[in-house]
Amino acid sequence: MKPLLLILVPLAGAAVAAVWPANRTRPWLLPLVGLVHLALCLWMTVSPPDVSPGAWLAFDPLARAVLPAVSLLFLICAAYGVAYLRVRAERPNRVFVSMLLAILGLLSAGHQARHLGLLWIATEAVTLAAVPMLHFNGTPRAFEAAWKYLLVGGTGIALSLLGSFCLGYASLHGGGRGDLTLAALTAQGASLSRPWVLTAWVLLLVGYGTKMGLAPMHTWKPDAYGEAPGIMGAILAGGITTVAFTAILRVRSVVVAAGQGAITDRTLLIVGLFSMLVAAVFLLGTRDFKRMLAYSSIEHMGILCIGAGLGTAGMLGALFHVWNNSLTKGALFLSAGNIHRAAGARTVDEVSGMAMVTPRSAGIFIAGLFAVTALPPFGPFFSELQVLRAAFETGHSATAAIFLACLLFAFFGLTRLAFAIVDGRPRMAAKAPGKRFAETPGLIIPPLVLLALSCWLGLATPEILRNAWSAAVSLLAPGQ
Repeated sequence: MKPLLLILVPLAGAAVAAVWPANRTRPWLLPLVGLVHLALCLWMTVSPPDVSPGAWLAFDPLARAVLPAVSLLFLICAAYGVAYLRVRAERPNRVFVSMLLAILGLLSAGHQARHLGLLWIATEAVTLAAVPMLHFNGTPRAFEAAWKYLLVGGTGIALSLLGSFCLGYASLHGGGRGDLTLAALTAQGASLSRPWVLTAWVLLLVGYGTKMGLAPMHTWKPDAYGEAPGIMGAILAGGITTVAFTAILRVRSVVVAAGQGAITDRTLLIVGLFSMLVAAVFLLGTRDFKRMLAYSSIEHMGILCIGAGLGTAGMLGALFHVWNNSLTKGALFLSAGNIHRAAGARTVDEVSGMAMVTPRSAGIFIAGLFAVTALPPFGPFFSELQVLRAAFETGHSATAAIFLACLLFAFFGLTRLAFAIVDGRPRMAAKAPGKRFAETPGLIIPPLVLLALSCWLGLATPEILRNAWSAAVSLLAPGQ
């Protein structure tokens, strides 16, 4: 019953938001539901419920390792959302609040799903729920981004469905019953048909990799992140991509049980490195600071894949990085949203001097930039260092070298654009009296809290989180 509450509470909140009569008070449902959800997550993290081996849905070690990060990010973004929707009072927020709460419930279902069919349904539903959020600004470019997200994401989800069928056929071909629960597929292990398992792995990696935004399946990401409100960008980068990553980890455990672990690790390393390379190249050339965050997200999805392909130590680093990526990307997207509204533009050709116009948001944006580029004492420094150590310890020195080179070029690209935006003289559009932007506490405190949590997570990682990550690795790679 406890795992179901993590799904039902947000979905009930979405239903209430859909019928709530007042635009002014409706946004308060976001932090209220978010607080209840986080309390449930923390309760089950401290006292994990029993997990039935054949359960389709459970707060198992992997959900325990990742879902609290998504819940924490949502709560802080929800607090920001109250102030944000007050600023955007000219637009109705019924769909915005309802869909955001529905996304939280569906993400909870996806992270807890232990059946390939249920996992597919949850991720597809998240895609559909996110589309209206991308179109919230109502501009032609936002409309185009929403359609691109729907079409590219839908293609990825279709491939995931086909890959799930292939795993079911691998079970039937190997003498099983075609049971699509992950526990049954893992237990069948080596008797699974090797050709069908490998076919399923390719389809599922491409399918859920599209949801993650891995290169070359990343084409939806720059447009979606560029046009989405800052709060939705944070949820996309720290929540929706995370559920796709956990799906890949669950499928990987089945393929490893079938005796094909070397192939999964090799493909994860290749895809991860390619994503980092693509991100680094585009970061050196982009002039749009919101699209810059999209390419940074592609880079960090690559880091997660590299960690997952480097054995148990690398997987521990990847789960650690899930938390750090969620917190730092949340701070960056929220502060970038403030800067965008104040400047009325997104490119370096139109925006400069934001340190004078929005000094607090600009300061948070630069601090978030240092955090996301792995400067100590922020959390990403420690999680990326853990992934790098795993690469050296497992003899992947070439991987480590490319990893470091990509981080260096990404740092150059990020700092080049970020400092161009905050430095210099403000453009006339940002200085116009009618467009003056007020940095209220509701818009400043949430991204500041996310940055503080990232720093705290790096310097004093709670033992309960380390235990949760270790338990998740034991679940995903019991023989490694």
